[in-house]
Amino acid sequence: MKKVLFISSTGGHLTELLQLEELFSFYDFHIITEKTDANLSLKETYGKDKVDFLVYGTRSHLISYLFKFGYNCLKSLYFYYKLKPDVIVTTGTHTAVPMCKIAHWHKKKVVWIETFANATTPTKAGQMIYPIADLFIVQWESMLKVYPKAVYKGWIF
Repeated sequence: MKKVLFISSTGGHLTELLQLEELFSFYDFHIITEKTDANLSLKETYGKDKVDFLVYGTRSHLISYLFKFGYNCLKSLYFYYKLKPDVIVTTGTHTAVPMCKIAHWHKKKVVWIETFANATTPTKAGQMIYPIADLFIVQWESMLKVYPKAVYKGWIF
């Protein structure tokens, strides 16, 4: 059974990622997101051994964000070697970038699903991962102009 790591930032990105829940039963899955009070229940829902957390950070507090992002890069490396995933599936954003880069360096598959929130403009994280993604999915057909090698699959909602 393939090991698939589902990773995203909290909030809307996580809501989108959890729309893929029906896929979890087909894989040895694991979920990583940012630790917030709202996300703690994920361990009860999916199992304590199936969910891990990164530190929550927002770019609106730039100085602390830089330290948190650096810490999350190291923690992502730790989780990668602990979990040894075959595939990374993500709806973004900044939280997922280090894990996607690590997986790419180890020649593992990276599946990026660009957020539903953007119908005409790319995300910064999406732009970083687009060149290395094995499969880059957009949820709006208009986004094919931004990411010509992407695959349009419609909305995951």
